[in-house]
Amino acid sequence: MTTPSSKPGAKRVDASAAIRIGALVPLTRPGWVEAGRHLLAGFEMAVRDVNQAGGIDGRPLELVVRDTAADPQRAAAAVDELARLGVAALAGEYHSVVARAAAARADALGLPFLCSSAVLDALTEQPTQWVARLAPAQSNGWRIYADFLLGAGHGRIAVATEPGVYWASGVGILRDCLASRGGTVIELDTRALAPTVMCDELVDSRATALLLLVGHPEPAVSIVKSVRRDQRLAEIMIGAPAGQPEFAEWATLLGDDGSAIPFLRYLPEHLGPLGVRVDSALRERLSEAPSFVAFEGYDTITVLAEALRSHGTDRARTAESWSRLDIEGTRGQIRFSRTPGISVWQWAWPPIHVVDRDPAQPDRFRILHNG
Repeated sequence: MTTPSSKPGAKRVDASAAIRIGALVPLTRPGWVEAGRHLLAGFEMAVRDVNQAGGIDGRPLELVVRDTAADPQRAAAAVDELARLGVAALAGEYHSVVARAAAARADALGLPFLCSSAVLDALTEQPTQWVARLAPAQSNGWRIYADFLLGAGHGRIAVATEPGVYWASGVGILRDCLASRGGTVIELDTRALAPTVMCDELVDSRATALLLLVGHPEPAVSIVKSVRRDQRLAEIMIGAPAGQPEFAEWATLLGDDGSAIPFLRYLPEHLGPLGVRVDSALRERLSEAPSFVAFEGYDTITVLAEALRSHGTDRARTAESWSRLDIEGTRGQIRFSRTPGISVWQWAWPPIHVVDRDPAQPDRFRILHNG
C-alpha cells in the first residue's frame, strides 16, 4: 500500500480522508514480475505527484495493491475484495487474460476499471460503460507488426506458439493480415517440439521469420538460443510482437542473442516535457530505464485522478466521465472513444512503433517501423 508523501511547499492533504484506488499487478510468478514491477512503479510515481499537488480536492490518493500472479481467478477475487473495501476505481493489469477476468467482475459489480497494459480486443464479452483502456487493442498493434513484416520482405512466417487466448488471437490477426496480401503463417507448437527440433522444422518450412508467441523467460529464451546457434538459420529473422525484449531481463538472459528481435513498443519517438520528467523520476526509482509499461502505469493514475477531481468519487459518475476526459499523458493527449470491434472505452491510439535492441548497443532501441 502506498501512503501519501509530502515535501516543503506542497498543498495540505487530509490523510484521514484518503481516496483509495485498487491496483492489480503481477508481482509473483508465474506472472511477468518485471512487467509488474514497472507497472507498479508508474502507479506509485503518479500517486506521489498527485498528492504533492494537493491530492483530490485536499484528499490524498492511496493505492491498495493486490498481486494477481497472472491468475485470472485470483484477479477476480481481488476485484471482489477491493470493491468491498470501498475503492473508487481499479487500475492495472498487465496480462490480457487476467485483465479480462478483472474487467468482467468490475463490469458485474459496477466498479470503474482503467486497464493499463492488456491488449486483448475482447476485454469484455459485451460493451460496457465501466471499463476503459489505455493500451492499444491487439488487432491494432499486431496489424502494424504485420505491415512491418511485409515491408521488410517477410511473407512466409513461422510462429512458435503455446496455448492461450492471447496467443491464439495473435495468430489469427497475423494470419488474416498476411493472407490478404499473399503471405503465409506456419504454426509450430512448442508443446510438441523441443527447441532443437523446432530448428529442423524451421529449415523445412522455408520461413524467413520466426515469431515468438510464447511466454517469457521460457520457452522464449531457449528458442532464441537454439535458433541463434543453428547455422542453417543464420538468415532468419526472430520477432517478438508481444514485447518480450522490452525489459532489461531479456538482455541479461540473452546478451547479444537478444538484440535485433523486433517487437511492439508503445512509446513516442520523442517524449514531451511531462514524459521527460517522468522518465527521469522512474529511472531513479527503478535503477534502470523505464519500460513503456511504467509509463502506462503513470498515465493510468493521472487519468483516474482527473476523473475523480472533475466528476467526484461516485463510481457511476466516474464511469460516465470516460468520454469527457482530455488529459495530457506522458505519451500524448489521452481521450477515450467507442472504437468499432472494441467493447470498452478506448484510447485510440497510443503511439506505436516496431523497435529492436541495437546489436551494437543492446541497451539502445532502434525504431524500425512507425505505427
